[in-house]
Amino acid sequence: MSEFKFPTEEVELPSKGLIYPKDNPLSSGKVEMKYMTAREEDILSNQSFIQKGTVLDKLLSSLIVDKKINIDDLIVGDKNALLIAARVLGYGKDYEITVKGESYTIDCSTLENKEFDENEFEAGKNEFSYTLPSTDTILTYKLITGKDEKQINREVAGLKKINKDASPELSTRLKHMILSVDGKDEKKDIRDFVDNYFLARDSRAFREHIKNTQPDINLDYVLESGEEVVVPIGLNFFWPDY
Repeated sequence: MSEFKFPTEEVELPSKGLIYPKDNPLSSGKVEMKYMTAREEDILSNQSFIQKGTVLDKLLSSLIVDKKINIDDLIVGDKNALLIAARVLGYGKDYEITVKGESYTIDCSTLENKEFDENEFEAGKNEFSYTLPSTDTILTYKLITGKDEKQINREVAGLKKINKDASPELSTRLKHMILSVDGKDEKKDIRDFVDNYFLARDSRAFREHIKNTQPDINLDYVLESGEEVVVPIGLNFFWPDY
């Protein structure tokens, strides 16, 4: 059989690559991805990957042409954009969903990267500053990467084993995101701040700040009915009848 070259597409990252060190291939701001084949469908249906929660990472690793790219380096917004691209390249732009018993079609090709202030970014550095509105406490923080997500999930799972009624997802995420509090960068100081001094109003303001400023793809979509939904990205996004 003659050699066959898979067709590929270049996907622009919402971050434009500004978040990554110059020696990281993601710093180019673009990722070349191949079209999905039966091989990727095998990955999507792999029960071991599904149970471990690694199925989407395995899918992206298979689709990204440059094998020097580490999926764990991706910030959440860039990863979301690649997953949307993977869905379009694999099964087309139309995604059927059901809302309140009614069926709707989402055109995934219309989802665009959010605009952000590039002046707030220092090239190659994932570190930012935010002053809490109620206490004037200065936080430095980073945007969560795939590696961070895995650490957060492991820690949350461990905490739930100790206390089944615990719901530590929010505070654990904050502890991994914050790099320093008023210049104090020891982990014990950060954890103490989150557990005992981080006012709810400041926590909410901080999370809103992250939501409004971090690079991402805009997953808000207005249905024909006028109702706005957030496009869910999960296994069902690729296997509608899973």
